[in-house]
Amino acid sequence: MQPIRLSISLILVFISGSISLQAQESKAPATDYKSYNNYDFVAGDKPIFEDDFRSDQDGEFPSHWDLQSGQAVVNKVKDEMAFSIIEGNYGKVFPRMKTKEYLPAEFTLECDHLLQSVNKAYGLVLFLVNNLGKEATLTFNDNNVTYTEQSKNLSSQLPDDIRAKSYLDKWNHLALVYRNNQMKVYVNQYRILVIPNLDIVPVAVKFGGIGSQKSPIIFTNVRIAEGGGMNMLQKLTTDGRIIVHGIKFDYNKAVIKPESMGILNEIARMLKDNSSDKYEIQGYTDSDGDDAYNLKLSQSRADAVKSMLVELGIDASRLKSTGYGESHPLTENTSPEGKATNRRVEFVKVK
Repeated sequence: MQPIRLSISLILVFISGSISLQAQESKAPATDYKSYNNYDFVAGDKPIFEDDFRSDQDGEFPSHWDLQSGQAVVNKVKDEMAFSIIEGNYGKVFPRMKTKEYLPAEFTLECDHLLQSVNKAYGLVLFLVNNLGKEATLTFNDNNVTYTEQSKNLSSQLPDDIRAKSYLDKWNHLALVYRNNQMKVYVNQYRILVIPNLDIVPVAVKFGGIGSQKSPIIFTNVRIAEGGGMNMLQKLTTDGRIIVHGIKFDYNKAVIKPESMGILNEIARMLKDNSSDKYEIQGYTDSDGDDAYNLKLSQSRADAVKSMLVELGIDASRLKSTGYGESHPLTENTSPEGKATNRRVEFVKVK
């Protein structure tokens, strides 16, 4: 069986009367979601680039990336296929895109970073590049996040519960949202840094750092998307439909990743503001893997989303969960971006 990757579609169905629930409610995963109660990062709704390196061979250079300097390789690290920069000062890699300038006016960027305690590396650096090739840097390590450009050097220390030893030897989720020349930067459940006015307008991004065989720069689950922080209630009112790509799961499981809580918190608030409506939660996948397995997994994940919304205070009688597997694709499943688009969350109001 090929690797299977999946997200969930949530369809809000405006129904009068009661709904008979067609699936058993899944129990909320034993993950510390409460620490994400105030998490406000919402991923962009249109995928531009996405790579978890699962389609690449261990020990090889990944097919959707290019190398500017140093050396880098894909390896399995802590149960994840990851990209490791193993030589360079600085080693730099970047996504292979159709155009050199691919970042829109509003975008979000996410990845997972692992910093090992043995022969500790210097940290992951994101190089934000403008149309003239000038770079600003955003550096993540176990103590702080630092933004540097020609006229700025801004830094903020990580909170104690994710700093130093609490950061090391585990996957940490990094995220940023860029809008109106402002950038907000997140590590795990915290907003760490706000840059109110960037000197450059980023059009591309590179990943890098000072890496070596003993102290590699390690990252995975890269996702770049257009948008970020959309007004869901307004879109539901005007369009009757919302498409969301920010609800994520552990690979091949129905366990919601904690970084999904920004969008789920917003969904819960919207449902509470429209407390007389009833909704259907639908799950959709890309075309990878067996059809029957995709259908079963999509159902389990739809159930998990329903359970999470109930945990967030939504009455279970208002919700119905259904998995639809790989049916109803939004685009062709012939590229990573196309597959990422089809793994989605939708809200559709039906009268």
